[in-house]
Amino acid sequence: MVAMQQLLLLFLLLLLHLKALMNNWRNEPESWTGSTDPCTSWVGISCSNGRVTEMRLASMNLQGTLSNAIGQLSALKYLDLSNNQNLGGPLTPNIGNLKQLTTLALNSNNFTGGIPPTLGLLSNLFWLDMSANQLSGQIPVSPGLNQLVNTRHFHFSENQLTGPMSESLFSDKMNLIHVLFDNNQLTGPIPAELGSITTLQILRLDNNKFTGAVPTNISNLVDLNVLNFADNQLHGTMPDLSTLTKLNVVDLSNNSFDPSAIPTWMLTLETLASVAIASGGLHGQIPNRIFTLPRLQQVILSNNAFNGTLDMTGNITQQLQQVNLLNNRIVAANITQSYNRTLVLVGNPVCLDPDFSSSRFCSIQQDSATSYTTSVTHCGSTSCSSDQSLDPANCGCAYPYMGMIFFRSPLFADLRNNEHFQLLEASLSTELGLQPGSVFLSDIHFTSDNYLQVQVRLFPSIGTSFNLSEVTRIGSDLSNQNYKPPQGFGPYYFVADPYVHFAGAADGGKSQVSTGAIAGIAVACGLILIAVTSGAIFSLLQKRRTRELSGRTNPFENNEIGSGSYGKVYKAVLVDGTNVAIKRAEYGSKQGAVEFKNEIELLSRVHHKNLVSLTGFCYEQGEQMLVYEYVSNGTLRQNLQARGIYLDWKKRLRIALGSARGLAYLHELADPPIIHRDVKSTNILLDENFKPKVADFGLSKLVADTEKGHISTQVKGTLGYLDPEYYMTQQLSEKSDVYSFGVVMLEILSGRLPISNGRYIVREFRMAINPNDHDYYGLQGIVDPAIHDAAHTARFRRFVQLAMECVDESASRRPTMNSVVKEIETMLHSEGLSSGSSSTVEFEHVGTASTSHPHSGEVVTAH
Repeated sequence: MVAMQQLLLLFLLLLLHLKALMNNWRNEPESWTGSTDPCTSWVGISCSNGRVTEMRLASMNLQGTLSNAIGQLSALKYLDLSNNQNLGGPLTPNIGNLKQLTTLALNSNNFTGGIPPTLGLLSNLFWLDMSANQLSGQIPVSPGLNQLVNTRHFHFSENQLTGPMSESLFSDKMNLIHVLFDNNQLTGPIPAELGSITTLQILRLDNNKFTGAVPTNISNLVDLNVLNFADNQLHGTMPDLSTLTKLNVVDLSNNSFDPSAIPTWMLTLETLASVAIASGGLHGQIPNRIFTLPRLQQVILSNNAFNGTLDMTGNITQQLQQVNLLNNRIVAANITQSYNRTLVLVGNPVCLDPDFSSSRFCSIQQDSATSYTTSVTHCGSTSCSSDQSLDPANCGCAYPYMGMIFFRSPLFADLRNNEHFQLLEASLSTELGLQPGSVFLSDIHFTSDNYLQVQVRLFPSIGTSFNLSEVTRIGSDLSNQNYKPPQGFGPYYFVADPYVHFAGAADGGKSQVSTGAIAGIAVACGLILIAVTSGAIFSLLQKRRTRELSGRTNPFENNEIGSGSYGKVYKAVLVDGTNVAIKRAEYGSKQGAVEFKNEIELLSRVHHKNLVSLTGFCYEQGEQMLVYEYVSNGTLRQNLQARGIYLDWKKRLRIALGSARGLAYLHELADPPIIHRDVKSTNILLDENFKPKVADFGLSKLVADTEKGHISTQVKGTLGYLDPEYYMTQQLSEKSDVYSFGVVMLEILSGRLPISNGRYIVREFRMAINPNDHDYYGLQGIVDPAIHDAAHTARFRRFVQLAMECVDESASRRPTMNSVVKEIETMLHSEGLSSGSSSTVEFEHVGTASTSHPHSGEVVTAH
């Protein structure tokens, strides 16, 4: 029964968190506004046991920012918001709350500001991609990325990161295979600890401002396939890479290494496919051996000081496609006739030789042929409208899903080689589940960053448009490299164009996703209520819109039973006869919105018979209502003021015990612990049997493990109940609740308000107590006349002493709520009464749904 209630409340809370995300977005999927169940019908959302576990929203043209509410989806394992170029702003530190996350893909967006240090809390993270944003500042450590020892991918290319890389950023505990920080503004030396991550396969630090020598222990990276340190300010000796026997691609160009002959590893690493050391201070003659390496396709050694005769005769590898020796000092060249690929000798003395100067090798543009483009000649003269394209599979016009794939380190250089790109076409259509021949490639070229850029158009297998789920699937597969390209293309990233021609939408397939205000959450903002049958089985009642609920209150204004800073509280009767209390925020209240969300979140976590139960809520375009069980005997304050039923000493002890048990549960058994922060007599409600229930969690605070002891926070609470130490230092702890409860205990003794006629109840008791007065303990003029008969007992005196211990000015000297519970239980046993439980902190779960009408007093906020 309790489990059912908790699941329903969690479902409502889930809707609230997703609505908070939506409030910061435009162009969210249409299914998000047309359905109330995100787990079954919201595109891109997957759930398990009613909790969101995956958000796959790549290339959805989302616009806006990432709300703090993302941190509330604590079961999330997969978050992909990549390729939404209009999604930006600072990254919330609340991402660190997603402790189950294994994949975080935020690449190709417009996020700004620093990398949140809280990412270091994501101990299960496997894939981390924040490339192609506007992130700035230093890379955070301790806390920060150095804590991610299980992560395999660090993708931070193409940002604006600055400052040095800390030596503690990397360690031998890490299991990284990709470290990509290219195209940033990083400075200082390359951390030597990088050489301890022996799992590394791709390491790109190019296009930064790194200085100093390359760490010698880079030679430990025996699994490395790609190494790129180009375009930095590195100096010292050229690194020895002879132990990196799996190296395919290496680029050390445009640094300030000491002048040297060609490194010996360039002649021995038979796995090399591409080697570039432009402007590397190299001199001497180029050994013929380099051109015979069996897998070599590209050699770039421009702007060096190579001299003598270039020997490209003998057993030149058939794979070799490009040799760039621009601006060297080569005086002669012997080139085998079988070599018909690119060789650039422009800027060398040999091109001044009349017998050689006419050679095509002395021209930059050696071939007028263009790069590969998918052929559609078989389609004849068919033409399409400006927003459609010709599908090469059927020669029809359709709306393709388009984007750019950037291959970071391809192992070939010849863009006219049809075989490479025909393999890519076939691979894309097969692995992405498309019709054969439905891929069109064009605009293929190398960028200034040495990325191979390919424009891709993917056509739908059926009809002329993709549906939203297909775009989501394809975009996610490409964004997260689930798609594996043919061998030789290497790692890549994908930047999609916005797709607005979804199948099934009106107006020629164009999406009609609203960018206006979103209808409220729970059931198009109908009120969801949880009712309890006579068999104590929870069921979801019919959905009620706000106007229906308003009708049942006949109207709201005629049933007001309380008010406070949040708004007003009303009694209502549902159609099945169930009494409920409805706390309704002032319309559009920002403070109310915060408290509203806080109370739902906290009450969905806790279940105890001495805590009020939330049974539903409504959130509709500025309308915020919380629905509770109705507690028939009002507040403790009302009853102490003789507006309720007479409270004798024994009833007061039981009320104090139950209230203390509720608070002790919050402090010690809730996970994580909760500090109420507004304990007072108007927030203690009495049911028909005078069993107390602590209410009003709008100001309450969750306590993370790292915050135990105290939390620095803005001071909130009610005057008269505020812990003076908390007020002065802004350091909140469970002992702040203990102080407030001590004030409540003094109210129980005196029947007085905490502050009355300028007099403070704590000071009045402190000054009046006289241990030598055996009849009234010095409190005859303060104690409520209704309990004078109990004043002469030892239990009464101990109750007074306990209350004064709770209001001690030093938090460290106050008891815990668990200790308070034990003390009051002992008093009840001494009175010959049962305390109602054999356990110190009772945590019996709620057995029936019942709610209150909590009043709120004046709230003080200190800045």
